[in-house]
Formats: sequence, C-alpha cells, structure tokens
Amino acid sequence: MFFLAVVLFYLHMSQQIQKTTANGKEMLSNPRLIPVQGTLNVVMKQNVSLACYSDSGSPPVRYTLFKRNQKVSTLHRSDLTPGFFNLTINSASDMGEYKCKAENNITRRGKYSNSLNFTLIEPISKPVLSSPTSQAKKGQNVTLSCLSENGSLPITYIFFKGRQNISPPVKMPKREAAVIFLFINSSSDFGTYKCRAENSFRNNTKYSNSFNFTLAEDRSHSQPLIISLGLILLLVIIGLALAIPFLILPAYKAKKIRSTRSSTGLTSIMNAEEPENEVIYTEIEPVKPEEEYINFSVIRREDEKGENWNI
Repeated sequence: MFFLAVVLFYLHMSQQIQKTTANGKEMLSNPRLIPVQGTLNVVMKQNVSLACYSDSGSPPVRYTLFKRNQKVSTLHRSDLTPGFFNLTINSASDMGEYKCKAENNITRRGKYSNSLNFTLIEPISKPVLSSPTSQAKKGQNVTLSCLSENGSLPITYIFFKGRQNISPPVKMPKREAAVIFLFINSSSDFGTYKCRAENSFRNNTKYSNSFNFTLAEDRSHSQPLIISLGLILLLVIIGLALAIPFLILPAYKAKKIRSTRSSTGLTSIMNAEEPENEVIYTEIEPVKPEEEYINFSVIRREDEKGENWNI
C-alpha cells in the first residue's frame, strides 16, 4: 500500500511539473478549431475562415493549420487571442480534414485540435417527374418518381397535383428517386402533376416538368371488331383463291381459243360421243372453180333425159 501511494504521488507531481516551470510558465491546453461562419457547408469559390485558439497556457503562442497532415499556414500570437486562417474553396480537394496545432515555449511538441471537414453544397438541377405508364384506368394504382441528377445530398422532394401538396416531404440521402403511389379513383385524378426538389443550398428550389395521366381505352369492345374484320378478310382471300381455277382460268382459255380461230381459219366440230369440253378440229379443202362447173353441167343433162340420179 505504501508503494502504491508513492507511485500516485509521483504521477501527480509529474503532471504539476509539466504544467508549471520554475519561471511560472504554463503549458497550453488543447486548442479548438471552429468555423467562423458557423457552418461547414460551403459552395465552390467561397471564402471561409477558421479560428484556432487555446483556452489556457503561457503566451506567446504559435498556431499552425494542417490539411490532411500537410502544413497550410502558421500564425504567431503574443497573447491567447485566436489565430484566424482564411481559405478559398476552389475544388473538391479543399474538402479534406483540417486540424490546428498550438505551441509555446513550454509545449515544444505542440498540442493538436479537433478535426473539421467541409461539406460542398451544390445547387440542384431541375428534377424530372416520370411514371412507368402514362395511361391509366379508374381503379388502377400508379407510381410517380422524382429525381434531380445534380446537387449536393440530401435532397428533399415534394409532390403536387396542380397547386395542391399530395405528399409529405421525402428526404433522400442517396442519389435515388423519390417515389409515391397513387390510386386513380375518379376523373379528377387525371390532372397535372409536378414535384419540387431542394437541398441545403440557399434559395435553390427547382420544380419539375408537368406530367399527366391519360385515360386508357377499354379494349373489351374493340377486340371483337378486330376479330370480325380479320375473319372477313380471311373469307375474301379464300373466295379469291377458289375463283381463280373455276372462273378466271376458263375465261382465259376461252379467250385464247377465240383468238386462235380467227388467226388460223380453223373450225371446230363437236363430237356428241366425246366429252362435252373436247373439241375436234378438221380442215376444209377449198373447191376449185373448174370442178364445180363440170359437176353442175353433168347434173343438168341427166335431168333432161328424165333419169333419176341420186346425188
């Protein structure tokens, strides 16, 4: 027990010695790093200021600002007044971790502050309002989606029909669309819809495009009409297919036969014993004028004698 008491007393005295020297100098307390503007939300090209200070310690004090363990700037103070570091946010690389270190003649190694990280705020782009379907029927459930492609997160979305708010604010911490479900109950539900998007960027509220649902046609009456028209067209095609061998081809053949008769001088003789459609052609030899005259003279002489001739 005595040994433990000695150890505790030694530790206590060591802490006191570290705080105070023979000249009455005091070590610095851990410094604090705070944004002067009160917020870490910044926009591109914005000027910001950070204050670093220690609550206690012997001056003079040297403050050094670091960004990702890289030295940015150093300030000297003859008293315990804060050191102010002015920065300009020029790119996303300026969003790193910031710390400051405080040193005096006693605290040679220095003491480090808390860390700070800026959040880059970007204005949102115009949101897009869409739906998987633009046609709906009464009694149908539909969905609406609203999304801004650009802008710092989180983004808050609100849906409207006309000028009436139809949903509570939907806060999206990720780059995802806000979705609401609607029930088409009457004709008034086919009105104009819009959505609004906003984030922490000041005075930056954007409204989406307009979206309208249209009434879907009832196809129960149109389907029988389409089927009937298809059957009629099919019957017409079948009728034409049947008419070609029975009507068109015979007429074409008859026309061809008539043209053949007029060009060749042929005559047809129908044979009663043959099939009705079979035609037999024969050639008639022309009668010579001399033979016709002689035969006619012979017939007259024989008639004058009073004899019977069988011609």
